[in-house]
Amino acid sequence: QVQLLESGGGLVQPGESLRLSCVASGIIFSTYWMHWYRQAPGKQREWVAALTDGGDTNYRDSVEGRFTISRDNAKNTVFLQMNRLKPEDTAVYYCNAYLNSRNSYWGQGTQVTVSS
Repeated sequence: QVQLLESGGGLVQPGESLRLSCVASGIIFSTYWMHWYRQAPGKQREWVAALTDGGDTNYRDSVEGRFTISRDNAKNTVFLQMNRLKPEDTAVYYCNAYLNSRNSYWGQGTQVTVSS
């Protein structure tokens, strides 16, 4: 059974940082591309960042330079370091493990709230 478990969300003030973690089980983690998505209230889920099995990264424009995605294959974990957080970063953050269209898995999400 595949499980993805996110943690690390919380309430922070603008300009502060958070580090999200997502631990995967039931997959050969090192072979998957890992993604972070987010969904704000009343909005569609949007892609945030990607990290390939080869270590290449990509970010949506609004988080480029502030967020960093990384992985520890030995611990089956992907991270999202979020710096200089803004109120518009408030959302539920989800990790996604993607191998192909038939092997794509989601976590349950972790809430990030940025507010003064």
